[in-house]
Amino acid sequence: MTTSTCPKFTIFTVAALIFQIIGLSLFVFGFFPVKPALSGVSGRESFFAPGCNSVENRTQTEMGLSPNELKSLYQDLSGIPPLFDRLILMVIDGLPAEFVLGKDGQPPRKDLMDAMPYTQSLLSSGMAIGYHAKAAPPTVTMPRLKAMVSGAIGGFLDVAFNFNTQALLDDNLLGQFLRIGWKMVMLGDETWLKLFPGLFVRHDGVSSFFVKDTVQVDQNVTRHLGNELSRDDWNLLVLHYLGLDHVGHIGGRSSSLMGPKLLEMDEVVKMIHLSTIQAHDHDQGRTLLVVVSDHGMTESGNHGGSSYEETDSLALFIGLKNQVSHYLSPTHNSVLQVDIAPTLALLYGVPIPKNNVGVVISGTFDSSTDDQQLRALELNSWQLYRLVEAQLSGLSCGDFACRGFFGDLASGSGECSGSIEETLCCLFMNAANLHNSWKYKKEKGSESRDDYRSTIAAYHEFLKTASEWLSRRVTDKPVSLHASGVVAMAVSCLIFLGLITCISREVYTGEKQHLSNSSNSKMTWCLEEGFILGVVLILVMSMGSSSMIEEEQYIWNFVICTLYLLLLRKAVQSPSGRSGSALLLKAQNRRSDVQVCAILLLLISARILRGWHQGGVNWTHLPDISKWLEQGGSNTIRLVQLTSGLLMMSLGLFALFLFVSKTKLVQVVGFFFLISGFLVLWHIMEYQDNALVSSNYRATLLAQIIYATLGIGTVGTVIALPWLMPIQISSACSKHKTNSSTSVSFDIQYKFPLVELRDSSYLIGLVYMLCWCLLQLLLQQPINSMPIFLLLMQILTNMLYCSYNRPQNKEWLEVALLYYMGMAGHFALGNSNTLATIDVAGAFIGLSSHSTLLSGILMFIITYASPMLVLLSMVMYISVKDTSYLATSQNVDLGHFMKMMLAFPCLVPLGLNSILLTAYTIVLLLMRNHLFVWSVFSPKYLYVCATTVCIYIGVFVVAATEIYTYMVLAFRRKLQVSIGNGVL
Repeated sequence: MTTSTCPKFTIFTVAALIFQIIGLSLFVFGFFPVKPALSGVSGRESFFAPGCNSVENRTQTEMGLSPNELKSLYQDLSGIPPLFDRLILMVIDGLPAEFVLGKDGQPPRKDLMDAMPYTQSLLSSGMAIGYHAKAAPPTVTMPRLKAMVSGAIGGFLDVAFNFNTQALLDDNLLGQFLRIGWKMVMLGDETWLKLFPGLFVRHDGVSSFFVKDTVQVDQNVTRHLGNELSRDDWNLLVLHYLGLDHVGHIGGRSSSLMGPKLLEMDEVVKMIHLSTIQAHDHDQGRTLLVVVSDHGMTESGNHGGSSYEETDSLALFIGLKNQVSHYLSPTHNSVLQVDIAPTLALLYGVPIPKNNVGVVISGTFDSSTDDQQLRALELNSWQLYRLVEAQLSGLSCGDFACRGFFGDLASGSGECSGSIEETLCCLFMNAANLHNSWKYKKEKGSESRDDYRSTIAAYHEFLKTASEWLSRRVTDKPVSLHASGVVAMAVSCLIFLGLITCISREVYTGEKQHLSNSSNSKMTWCLEEGFILGVVLILVMSMGSSSMIEEEQYIWNFVICTLYLLLLRKAVQSPSGRSGSALLLKAQNRRSDVQVCAILLLLISARILRGWHQGGVNWTHLPDISKWLEQGGSNTIRLVQLTSGLLMMSLGLFALFLFVSKTKLVQVVGFFFLISGFLVLWHIMEYQDNALVSSNYRATLLAQIIYATLGIGTVGTVIALPWLMPIQISSACSKHKTNSSTSVSFDIQYKFPLVELRDSSYLIGLVYMLCWCLLQLLLQQPINSMPIFLLLMQILTNMLYCSYNRPQNKEWLEVALLYYMGMAGHFALGNSNTLATIDVAGAFIGLSSHSTLLSGILMFIITYASPMLVLLSMVMYISVKDTSYLATSQNVDLGHFMKMMLAFPCLVPLGLNSILLTAYTIVLLLMRNHLFVWSVFSPKYLYVCATTVCIYIGVFVVAATEIYTYMVLAFRRKLQVSIGNGVL
């Protein structure tokens, strides 16, 4: 093998990565939707029927009108006298509607009703109207606020923009209110300030990302409330309370803090209702209080996905008169979140935002006359028709609405079918015809309730059909983008597989020569190797099923346990076929015994991890170990944390002092590990038990000290260890063991620092893993402390098993096993393929001020704790494998040595991930019209992309660490040899 082989190998690897990144970027850009939006804002043309050519010229007259004149113009054209003068929009972040309105026609639980007594009294007395307002995924704050004020549904990737909110440029309610001279005040979530910069005359914003704060974040809003309610210099008051959402993130729906927080919100509703609505000042005008939530939450308190619990948001109108409690009429109280925008626009006499896809909530106009209710539906239908017309070039219903109707009612009814253009046009004309007929008959005094109900039904049929079509509508991207992305990823996948195949052949040839005198030198395929490859096929096939994606953890649990059983079968095979001396047979039996014990330990720990979290989506309500421990209270969980921490420290020290070369370096590393471990345990004992104090200054400072200690210690170890590791150049090297069975000759050790490289890799790999586990002990949910310890134990046990494998055992199989172990651990920590299981709470530990970058990094660290731990363990894995055969006299070459040493630990994870990424990209493309494409398949693809980033980072760390370590050791050896030769 020539020296140029290593550069070629590197070039092919980098080329494959570039192809993969380009392909992934092209596909993501081409696949994920961008909702089409019309530019500009709605004006007076909104109050005229579409298709009337003379209307468009009238918009120019708006430019010279003052806000008051524009307001009067809109009120005159609207035909619906504004029912209110002022609006209080109270957003309770994360409040599920069922907490207030109940579920399935049943009232809320008694404890929830007792927590909000005043709100329940308003509902039962008919002074409030409540609705389950279904939110569209992704259920995170920023896109949901956009939906409420603009009536438009954002793109799926808005979940990423939620952490870096930009100004909302599309037409929206606040912009319409500003045009008619409204003064607006905002208190609460600073997302409003980012969406509408410079819009509010007064504001006091707080960050929505400090989820540990459940008290001050709401008190900061309420402390201004009394003063604002007594003032008359505002028209819109936005109150955005974040505390309830933070309570959910910390303790879930059943948190002990949930009841007091609901009672606090109820007191705010009572304060507003008594001061501005029930005893309103006529100088201030009539005030409507609208209590909404941006999304709901799962049982664990998270959100982001599309389950009922996450999309069940609240819309409560206090100030409108109603006859019955709305949780007693479940068939009539379900609306869409986007319906809030057109409803408020018509209630206050402003044009409906241009890109609205919502439908006016008819129940809010119950106190209006029949013609006013029909006028509201008419204005809504005109707005949706214009939006549909802009996106369907073939839609043309003529100027029917402008010509009016003079004739018989019968011509306005009929079935509508055909293309979407024909159907929408037919429905629109039916509704307009019936409405004009009703008005004609009313003038004649011959209208009937049946005519009215038929008109209402026709409008709702058109509005519902148009709204559903517009909600699904996305901007079409060129198919060439999809195809180019898939082709680039497929090419990358083929390159990776080709490199793995070539390396396998080279390793097989080298090992065969190295073991030429052994009776066991023949290398054949075995059952576990076939199963490893079969797993890839199983995973690819399962990707086409939405249910298998939601419950993917069952596949990984089956895979990892089956692999352990296959390895156990291999280890306990009868030694009758073995030959050699009695000493050799004894060594072989000892190897088998160690391997059997290691695999049994792996099976036991895997079973515990399997039962720790139910995971997935559909079966999270079933009992598991974590739920059982949580029933014991916070003291039980803290005891589990402390026990896990102490066991982790003990296991780390045991692995550390098993180190062959017992030098002062080991003592220094051990001391650093102990200090870091005790700092983490101190944080657990003092702060992690109480969610209310975990955001204080001392807790933040201690967490920052832990970050600094772990970071400096890890980086310092990686940089300094190769320079401090003793170099052996005497003949004693020939007696040194690179592992339990193979010694390195003096000639090889003279040219290649194998022993020093092995020792350095062992220590650095161990430091990587231990520091990573301590970091997870700090950041993960308290209940996940024991799974982190079990994952560490599994990896160290797996290293023990690999070190006792015979030299000809195929290395790619062992690396693939570690990769699968990491993925099984990912789900064992409670992760799933829904965005709702992302742990937001831990992403702000140790942050004194909000930082999108830092919190994003911490969130990534928490989510990919297990896969990254496995990748970091590859550094130690390199140290436990016999590499002496790589440095034979025929190929003593630096490039060849580094290539063969790093090939499998780096290429196998990249290759496996490349297969899964390419396969799932194709599956997602095929499922683009599936019912669950945005709720199941797309979130899974985001996880696949994030896993790819995790693999990139881990592989880079492993490669950079080993190359740096080897280069330093080789330089020092060459320097010492030169000095030794000079002395001699």
